[in-house]
Amino acid sequence: MEFKTIKFEKSGPIGILTLNRPEKRNAINSQMLDDLYAFFTERLTDFETRVLIMKGAGTVWCSGADIKEPAINMLDNPSPAVVYTGQRRYSEIILLMRRVPQPIIAAVQGPAMGAGFSFALACDIRIATDKARFVGTYINIGLGGADMGSSYLLPRLIGSARAYRYLLTGDDIWPPEAEKIGLVSEVVPEGELEKVVTELAQKMCTKNPLGLRMTKEALNQNLNAGSLEQALLLEDRNQTMLLLAFPQALHR
Repeated sequence: MEFKTIKFEKSGPIGILTLNRPEKRNAINSQMLDDLYAFFTERLTDFETRVLIMKGAGTVWCSGADIKEPAINMLDNPSPAVVYTGQRRYSEIILLMRRVPQPIIAAVQGPAMGAGFSFALACDIRIATDKARFVGTYINIGLGGADMGSSYLLPRLIGSARAYRYLLTGDDIWPPEAEKIGLVSEVVPEGELEKVVTELAQKMCTKNPLGLRMTKEALNQNLNAGSLEQALLLEDRNQTMLLLAFPQALHR
């Protein structure tokens, strides 16, 4: 499928998604929402792509919503129904990112702001350079600090106390702090980002493809498990299915 604001390339079983509006700091307009929705919907049934790398073209990973080409049009018809429908277009991308079976590695080379911040949170792993920064700008522009899954995802990544601080203040999270609090897995020099991310994706691709998918599924579901027993039941189901499908795993 042809996309206008994003680029998708394949390197064997690794898919590379690039937010491709560098002249607009990869700001999100209506077309980009359409492209991302179509892209992630395709990945739901893409059994050849095992791992996704999500990048931003240029020096900014994603600067958030494009205020000059807003996806939510408040001028022509600012009714609750229109605004809510526009808001849902953003949040549906977050749901799709969590639903696709491929682990998503965010290669964050520059600022991830607003909606870009939420996109980064929705990835499974974040690797950043020392040029990156993360900021939930929502509260800084008069909106609520909880947007596009940030109030759900951020506390689970860095703990509720830290999440309260950053979502209520809109403060920047700089790379050393991001690594310290667990928002990113690693901070690397700018010139090494592609190498580190590619090696990580390649390592994942050496694993059993079904096992990789079911691990992401289990992690997603067990973030909200009501008990240890509930988490164990899902894990036991997955391992039973995988042992039956790949009995050789018992003899490694």
